Amino acid sequence: MKVLVTGAGGFIGRALVSDKEEAGTLRRLIARAGEPFVRQAVGAAMRMMGEIFVMGRTIEEASARMAQPEHKGFVASFDMLGEAARTFADGERYFASYLDAIEQTGEGHSVSVKLSALHPRYEVAHWDRCVPMLGDLLETLCLAAARRGIALTVDAEESERLEMSLDIIAQAARHPALRGWDGLGMAVQAYSKRAPAVIQWADALGAETGRRMAVRLVKGAYWDSEIKRTQEWGLEEYPLFTRKAATDVSWLACARDMLRAKNIYPAFATHNALSVASILEWAGDTRDFEFQRLHGMGDGLYEDLVQREGYHCRIYAPVGGHRDLLAYLVRRLLENGANSSFVHQLADEHVSDETLLADPVEKVRAVGGQRHSSIPLPIDLFGARRNSMGIDLQDKAILADVAQNIAATPVPAAPPPAPAQAVDLALSGFAAWSGTPLAARADALDRLADLIEAERTPLMALLVKEAHKTLGDALGEVREAVDFCRYYADQARQGLMPVELPGPTGERNVLRYEGRGAWVCIAPWNFPLAIFLGQVAAALVTGNSVIAKPAPQTPRIAAAAVELAHQAGIPADALILAPGGPEVGAALISDPRIAGVAFTGSTATAKRIARALVEDDNRPLIPLIAETGGINAMIVDSTALPEQVVQDVVISAFRSAGQRCSALRLLLLQEDIAERTLEMLRGAMEALIVGDPADPATDIGPVIDQAAYDKLMAYRDSQKAHWLHSVDVPAHGQFVPPTIIELADIADLNSEWFGPLLHVATWSSGTLTATLKAVNAKGFGLTMGLHSRIARTADEVEAAAKVGNLYINRSMIGAVVGSQPFGGEGLSGTGPKAGGPNYLHRFCAERVTSTDTTSAGGNASLLSLDDVTI
Repeated sequence: MKVLVTGAGGFIGRALVSDKEEAGTLRRLIARAGEPFVRQAVGAAMRMMGEIFVMGRTIEEASARMAQPEHKGFVASFDMLGEAARTFADGERYFASYLDAIEQTGEGHSVSVKLSALHPRYEVAHWDRCVPMLGDLLETLCLAAARRGIALTVDAEESERLEMSLDIIAQAARHPALRGWDGLGMAVQAYSKRAPAVIQWADALGAETGRRMAVRLVKGAYWDSEIKRTQEWGLEEYPLFTRKAATDVSWLACARDMLRAKNIYPAFATHNALSVASILEWAGDTRDFEFQRLHGMGDGLYEDLVQREGYHCRIYAPVGGHRDLLAYLVRRLLENGANSSFVHQLADEHVSDETLLADPVEKVRAVGGQRHSSIPLPIDLFGARRNSMGIDLQDKAILADVAQNIAATPVPAAPPPAPAQAVDLALSGFAAWSGTPLAARADALDRLADLIEAERTPLMALLVKEAHKTLGDALGEVREAVDFCRYYADQARQGLMPVELPGPTGERNVLRYEGRGAWVCIAPWNFPLAIFLGQVAAALVTGNSVIAKPAPQTPRIAAAAVELAHQAGIPADALILAPGGPEVGAALISDPRIAGVAFTGSTATAKRIARALVEDDNRPLIPLIAETGGINAMIVDSTALPEQVVQDVVISAFRSAGQRCSALRLLLLQEDIAERTLEMLRGAMEALIVGDPADPATDIGPVIDQAAYDKLMAYRDSQKAHWLHSVDVPAHGQFVPPTIIELADIADLNSEWFGPLLHVATWSSGTLTATLKAVNAKGFGLTMGLHSRIARTADEVEAAAKVGNLYINRSMIGAVVGSQPFGGEGLSGTGPKAGGPNYLHRFCAERVTSTDTTSAGGNASLLSLDDVTI
């Protein structure tokens, strides 16, 4: 029975992800065989797994396979495999494939549709554009399905798309020509806390439109990614259950509601024998519902029910070629191999029948209904240090409210110029502040973090209006500023207390960390709150006084931050704001009384500061902490997933108008996949919206000022012969068009262009080592990206890349305080890394006191030792 239920899919899943005995033979074979054999074996395994999990490469092939004897009594729901659309061309292609599938599907079968495959901007911020368009497309597909006499189901996707999907489904259901058509269906994910409400909604929509809505109840397909996304966004709660048992209970509760609903045709998707038994018990003699299973799973569980008992079962049948196969296969294998999977447990001889069939309600009751202890709430993600709180900008009402509040917030007047005696003031404040207990200084940073969160909307408004940040970027920066304050407060409490050091008996050695004096902190305009406060908070908590000089483009943001710091209890003479241009910074740096400089900006300016600090031979040697830019490269090999690459390239190169130190400047594509990747990238760029950063739909705002605009546009125009693609932008304003510029050779790019200009070069197979050497040879070392599915490639790049931050199979921006300490090497900075465990010590004077404890006449501790001690 166990073998019949799990099938080959379950065995392969366990063999590839398990540490147990069943994986041993497969792993020993791989270890002993040569590389050519392994290559052939992997190819054969892919074909075998493709046959197990995928019904066919085309709809014709899948239909023919469904007609074979082993599927007698079953019907299919054909699902066209593929990732979400990245371009409008992708959406058109997927729409055509859905229409073709509908035309090729025989009576009794159905087609599943993924809305994200039909529009590249299926996002809440683009609700007004994408929802009506998707509603029209779904209507067209439904009309075609109705003519063919087959059903159509809208697949469930991520929780932030739920409400959009309901509007789209409702639009199609209310179409006059589709009224009363029972073929329209939708999937509901039981792991969602809103699942019961969606069941009620579907029942009500069925009643309104004179039909029985077909509802496919599934456990859920995006659980792990939704957990991570909720943590990254810093939301208050998870939109889904964190325990498998709680999802099982939700599934059963929803199933009961569906059986009772008058306007729902229930479809129960499960491979769990206990869930199936529950449905059979509750349904009694009726057969007015169906079960559903994935192709390649649950064969034995349903065979008798269909062929002997007369129950209905539909096979969810993926259709697609090799290019679309891998992501789906990985998901199926992970699900089958997971310890909590019913399929996995069923095949595990060590799991008893009692454990296997345990009531999920009792499991949930046994833990008091609490969420999983290994999945903390986002606010508790970093243990004792509170995570910064986010805003759910994926909620339409919240997003609109945030945008409205930001629009209504006035911009304050610019702060007064820097005080003439700023250094004198900071030196006078240093004595009292450095004498303030460490705990009190750390507490002040925690209070500052709380005040920043309380003033989140006004600060976001300033970031949008003064620094031209989009809403998402503004929120991210406020959160980063909060994280800096709390992280450095936590680090100070843990790492700046006096340390007793070992030594010979009769002496005491103590290392103390103390403030150096008055520091000058010079912050950039591209992160005028987060980097500004990061520098300031680190210098303050270590006992220094600070003269904080913001960029001349963003003085209001800095003034607001300093005002909050003073409210938090940091004395006015311990933190002095010094607005102004380069002349203010030069004057401060030239003062021999300052004890250190923290600078973020260009490499050229950092070098000028370094020279100024050593020009006077009589001046003390002081630390310079410099964070500068880089020619940041992303290397993409032929194994990378193109859709993921394009998404990460767009984020890394063009988000924030390319005005991040970490932004992607140089894209290096393996020749084999360059053409296809660039084609998709062009399409993704066309889906971007360049405009007013206060508009929630805007992806890219203007660059910071006219000087930056003129410099970038002059360079861009000089490269016109090498443009591969460029995007239209508004005619008025400092909008630099996102542009791809082709390079003949990596060596042709030697300067950082701080804007939405992406350079592209190619490399051939077998030249990865040479490519890495060419990137390293530029001397910059800030960030690098790699997209590859080969672990050995990742290891090689990690070993060879001379960069501060390497990002593998993800975007290259958005370093998180405490998780991804940020900073470069070479021409990209001095270190230590901001937001890391070594940062605070650079602001400190390290002092050791050695005391001879025997000077009073003897070594009391040594003389008092007990002779009996072994």
